[in-house]
Amino acid sequence: MTQAEIKLCSLLLQEHFGEIVEKIGTYLIRTGTQPLRMIVSDTGLLLDQVKKALCVLIQHNLVTYQLQKRGFVEYEAQCKRVLRILRYPRYIYTAKTLYNDTGELIVEELLLNGKMTMSAVVRKVADRLTETMEDGKTMDYADVSNTFVRLADTHFVQRCPLVPETPENPDAPPPPAPALVINEKDMYVVPRLNLVGKGKRRRSCDEEENGEHKAKKQKQDGESSEPLPDDGIYWQVNIDRFHQHFRDQGIVSAVANRMDQTSSEIVRTMLRMSEVTTSSNAPYTQPLSSNEIFRSLPAGYNIAKQVLDQYLTLLADDPLEFVGKSGDSGGGMYTVNLHKALASLATATLESIVEERFGSRCARIFRLLLRKKHLEQKQVEDFAMIPAKEAKDMLYKMLSENFVSLQEIPKTPDHAPSRTFYLYTVNVLSSARMLLHRCYKSVANLMERRQFETKENKRLLEKSQRVEAILASMQATGAEEAQLQEIEEMITAPERQQLENLKRNVNK
Repeated sequence: MTQAEIKLCSLLLQEHFGEIVEKIGTYLIRTGTQPLRMIVSDTGLLLDQVKKALCVLIQHNLVTYQLQKRGFVEYEAQCKRVLRILRYPRYIYTAKTLYNDTGELIVEELLLNGKMTMSAVVRKVADRLTETMEDGKTMDYADVSNTFVRLADTHFVQRCPLVPETPENPDAPPPPAPALVINEKDMYVVPRLNLVGKGKRRRSCDEEENGEHKAKKQKQDGESSEPLPDDGIYWQVNIDRFHQHFRDQGIVSAVANRMDQTSSEIVRTMLRMSEVTTSSNAPYTQPLSSNEIFRSLPAGYNIAKQVLDQYLTLLADDPLEFVGKSGDSGGGMYTVNLHKALASLATATLESIVEERFGSRCARIFRLLLRKKHLEQKQVEDFAMIPAKEAKDMLYKMLSENFVSLQEIPKTPDHAPSRTFYLYTVNVLSSARMLLHRCYKSVANLMERRQFETKENKRLLEKSQRVEAILASMQATGAEEAQLQEIEEMITAPERQQLENLKRNVNK
């Protein structure tokens, strides 16, 4: 854990859950696994506050607990999971592009609440969609339920682990903390729910005043107190599946840039066929025969079988090796080499960053080191055809920024410089990790800057909000144009300019 990551996690927890949760979350990230007693004594918070904060963190999968052999429970923060909060908008947008507004709201509700039952999600989403519709139109529960089933079938949402059935021995004392279990087969099985009804709009205050309506409402609430069929079956967003989708999109666009649209469509079909059968961290997809790929191609693509085979051969022979051939049965068996594709994408990103920061000649040296693995300074000058002084300057610049590393190979044990080879090389993994940490640091700095800007201009923001509220109420009552103009002039031109600058800085 780097300081930049800890700082960013702390800022994210504070922004989304408040100070108490942030204090406990940051403490657990810094110290590792801790029992409840230690958390209370070290943070100086009340026991009740710590318990509630831990409940919130466990509900959102940001903290896990484990029962130790000695009988006490230890809590551990999931730092990587906290950092995923940054990607929540992207998960929601992906659900919208794949499953329209209904899918977007289902994923949004699950991310906002951490874990929810299917019936609660369906009702909430139907009510929210009904409110956005025109008067007289409502959203049916069945439509929302169907979208939820599709999300579960494609593994974008999954069941949470459950408390196992109670043991047959009733005299045995219950464990201090339940061990949650989930059967792999049941993770995406949707319970059979017969949800009948439509989304409801929020009623206005005048309607609520009616006593008869209140009594009717209480009666309805009393009737619905019986447990639902899916009571106790909770669902959560499967973040790994979203990352798998982003990875597939990246691979498809890379193939389209390198070859053409048809070849990218073939790779997309292969990835779609194996998206549920291949685990998110597998190095290869499942082998697929040429005949299977041909049958699964989209209807609009009128490609002959012979042309498809030519494309597959081209993809398999490409030096980037995104697609590999694993056998000859069924017209040829092909796989997508996921790890190799990701490594190629990471290397291409590194190359573009070096070119942006240090120029095209530095990028030439960088690509040369990637291809040749290890080179001495003289070899770099000769191969890159760059004068010695410039090449030395560029290498040292990249070395100081950790894009290039230097490896010493001594001829003698005393490491004398005259009898030592100095080889330049690129460690892609460490360079990528370094850039990732820089990104985390940048995001943390931007968040801090936003907080500072908002705090500095707090008085002006409050004034702006008051003026907007007055304008809205006057427009509702049908005020004259001159009166509205007078209210607007309460914010002077310099203040308006300051607000514009603040808006621009915050949006960054």
